[in-house]
Amino acid sequence: MIELRELTKRYGDKTAVDRLTFSVRPGIVTGFLGPNGAGKSTTMRMMLGLDKPTSGDVRIDGRRYDQLRDPLNYIGALLEAKAVHGGRTAYNHLLCMAQSNNVPKKRIDAVLDLVGLREVARKRPKGFSLGMGQRLGIAAALLGDPKILMFDEPVNGLDPEGIHWIRNLMKHLASEGRTVFVSSHLMSEMALTAEHLVVIGRGKLLADTSMADFIAENSRTFVRVRTPEPERMRDVLASVGVMPVFEQDGAMQVEGMEPAQIGEMAAWYRVVLHELSPQKASLEEAFMQLTAGSVEYHAHEQGPTPDGRSGQAGRRRR
Repeated sequence: MIELRELTKRYGDKTAVDRLTFSVRPGIVTGFLGPNGAGKSTTMRMMLGLDKPTSGDVRIDGRRYDQLRDPLNYIGALLEAKAVHGGRTAYNHLLCMAQSNNVPKKRIDAVLDLVGLREVARKRPKGFSLGMGQRLGIAAALLGDPKILMFDEPVNGLDPEGIHWIRNLMKHLASEGRTVFVSSHLMSEMALTAEHLVVIGRGKLLADTSMADFIAENSRTFVRVRTPEPERMRDVLASVGVMPVFEQDGAMQVEGMEPAQIGEMAAWYRVVLHELSPQKASLEEAFMQLTAGSVEYHAHEQGPTPDGRSGQAGRRRR
């Protein structure tokens, strides 16, 4: 388990992480989300002792990272896949890590096989593609067979097969009772992988909840109803105190009722239905809704300004 208590990091007058308190539990994949500049990378670096907190504390199974003997046997992390010695072979890179953490030598071949790099084990990583470098970073994280794993943008550079593989790997690791903490900007992938979410914005905790509850609490859900008798269906719904909202194409949006309830009422009053479909927001839509006020960097579409000049993209929000 990873436990953060009032974790804070300041750089001068800039507060990058502001009194974060949450726990990452074993047995599930926990997603770590936030806009650019939210403090995710700084938080993960403090978890691993790479940055010193201004105040607060992080515990890895009850101890600080610097108190762990042979830390790779407790926690494995992928923060920057290219952070390797380019002159060493992939095998020797892992060998140095294994020797410094009392990891059995046979474990190197096991993780190289697992990530699909056995054939290039004697090649230097400086010639690796982004995806191959990512696989080597994942191999390093798994080297000590740790109970806790942290991944920052693990699918960067991976092809579709690789993305499918790492997604299933993280789920499998969690199913073994391990703690899996993953940060990513790919909402569609996070929605398929994580069961629990921790969301931060401008260094502050915004949400610490299950995936299902996060989407339900930060988005609007409704049932889309289409019928050749919209007025009759409106009156049927109004009889139980529900007022639908009509779309431009004549379909209705109904809130506060389940599809089965609407269908049963329509059948009772003999109203023909052509469509009865629940509409739920995506993780991306819910995330955008929650973090709208916490985005520090906004991109702007190129286009003419009122004075006829082209607009500037990527300006910082002031």
